[in-house]
Amino acid sequence: MKNKKKQKNNKLIVGLAIIIALLIVASAYFVYFEPIEEEIVENVEERVIDDRISPLENQGLTLEILRIRHRGLHDKLATMGNSWKKTPSFYFVANIDGKEFETKKQTTFTTWDTMNQERKVLRDAKEEQETSTVELSIVEIVESGIIFKRYSDVEKDKLKVIYDYRTGRWDGGDDSFKDEDGTGHYVGETFEIWFNIYQTDIDGDAIPYWAEVNVINTNPRIDDSDLDPDEDEIPTSWEYKWGYDPNTWDDHKNLDPDIDGIENVEEYQMAKWLADPFHEDIYVEVDGMEKQKLIDVTHQFSKYSQQLLIERFCRHGICLYYDDGWPDGPVNGGGEILKSYTGGAQDAGQILEFYKHHFADERKGIFKYLLIGYDSPAFNHPAEFNRPDAMHVYNTVKLALGMKGYTQRTRYLYLATQAQHELGHSLGITPWSHQGCDNASYEGGKANEEKFLEDWGNYPSVMNYYFINQKDAGIFFILYDYSDGTHGPGDQNDWESLYLPTFQMEARVVEEYMFEFPPPKLEEKLDFELRGWNYDPELTEQFSHTIGDWSPVDPIPTSWFVFVKTDEANQPSDRKVRVYAQPDAGTTITGWTLSYEGTLDSEGKIDIYSDQDIVDSILSEPSS
Repeated sequence: MKNKKKQKNNKLIVGLAIIIALLIVASAYFVYFEPIEEEIVENVEERVIDDRISPLENQGLTLEILRIRHRGLHDKLATMGNSWKKTPSFYFVANIDGKEFETKKQTTFTTWDTMNQERKVLRDAKEEQETSTVELSIVEIVESGIIFKRYSDVEKDKLKVIYDYRTGRWDGGDDSFKDEDGTGHYVGETFEIWFNIYQTDIDGDAIPYWAEVNVINTNPRIDDSDLDPDEDEIPTSWEYKWGYDPNTWDDHKNLDPDIDGIENVEEYQMAKWLADPFHEDIYVEVDGMEKQKLIDVTHQFSKYSQQLLIERFCRHGICLYYDDGWPDGPVNGGGEILKSYTGGAQDAGQILEFYKHHFADERKGIFKYLLIGYDSPAFNHPAEFNRPDAMHVYNTVKLALGMKGYTQRTRYLYLATQAQHELGHSLGITPWSHQGCDNASYEGGKANEEKFLEDWGNYPSVMNYYFINQKDAGIFFILYDYSDGTHGPGDQNDWESLYLPTFQMEARVVEEYMFEFPPPKLEEKLDFELRGWNYDPELTEQFSHTIGDWSPVDPIPTSWFVFVKTDEANQPSDRKVRVYAQPDAGTTITGWTLSYEGTLDSEGKIDIYSDQDIVDSILSEPSS
């Protein structure tokens, strides 16, 4: 009995020993392998997608109609008669997911342009709805009949888009992100339309919940309209809207992807005035002049003259904006009626007075300045330094009062002709870039005129003095626009010679009031050096091949230059690559513009940030 008990105790001791040994082995195993397992866990980034769309708010959609411009005034002014005096009447019809809102009873516009008359439509949506179909129609009330007037509602233009509640962008129809006529900008047959779409958003920054939590990793409960985590002077909301990474510093002071001379920091400042960083814009601030004498009129830039030029630029893919008194513009903004002065010619230098005291400082480098003065020659001439951003045109007493055969219509045309000519200088068309411009060598006899016509008679441009100053041309100067280069030897394509940043560049010539032809011949290209960055021909070839013949300044071809960062570069960013563009604008002098920034991937290829790639990657993953 005693032996059996002893055997039992021995078995218990052995069993405990085995258990202890197993625990020691197991402990050693876990101690040995634990760091490896932790390392494996640390290196695996498991992306958790929050696929909710509207968990914080009652889901709805707002359509903003920011501006509608009737495009028909140009052709009416170009036609003899009084058809231009009939102001159009129109209204819009909005349809969101089959729910229609018609504004005829509430708002019928009677104008050529609704600038500063914004409207909106708000519609409810089902919670967690992924997309909405948005349609906007512009209906014109058309008058017919001579004695018995009849009126009919005719749909002139209609656009349709599909709005995505995840990203806050739209596509799938007549407008899309970074399309050729700009995001939220539609050019129809009869109307030009600016609009915006956004959804209800608890923090009011217009970045949808889904994009905040899955794409840019921001707090959907905090307004990002003023937050700038990467300290590049542009807030998160603007950067997300236009496809930049709000968490990485971008050189927005120099980035100008559409090459219009308005860098991204300035595009952000001009957001309320319809600025688009990927579509060419021209901004002009306009001031007028009070009456000079008792028999006179106030010298202002007529809305009709403005619309004539706005339409011409629209037809070439450029938005032209005139501030002649925007209601909430800055101090010293457009629309001032200044004290009349005597003289005011280019060589008198009086433009400096108006430029300093009546042209808002915060607009210099964004806007050009245009003064509508009294009976003195028109000019485009530097007010400060040697940058051609100041213009003067005039409206004489004889013109204003309809003397010398001028009608009200032709006075508008004449003013527009002057303004387009001087604007052309600020955009790069100069006597030293094309010698048919401002060339008065036809004066002084028949032989001079014949020689001029032999050289420049095929250049029917508003930039050609011969055509716009002929006495026998009379009121027919409406025939002259920028030339399109199709008229034979001596002609040039002015539209493809425009270089929009010209107005903020130092001119290559110091222009006195009168200079002899031919003006100095200039080299076609400017030297370019980027401190802290090395030009890389192989990456340039790679990028040029990838982007093909696409150009940000359509249809002007562009040369691309890729630079790689060195240790000397003073830039608070990890971006290693910069891509510069230089348009080929014929004989017009052009510079280099920073268009893209990026990094190099593992294969040595240029990688440029795209939040759409992130979205596509997320949506392509199988749902859990």
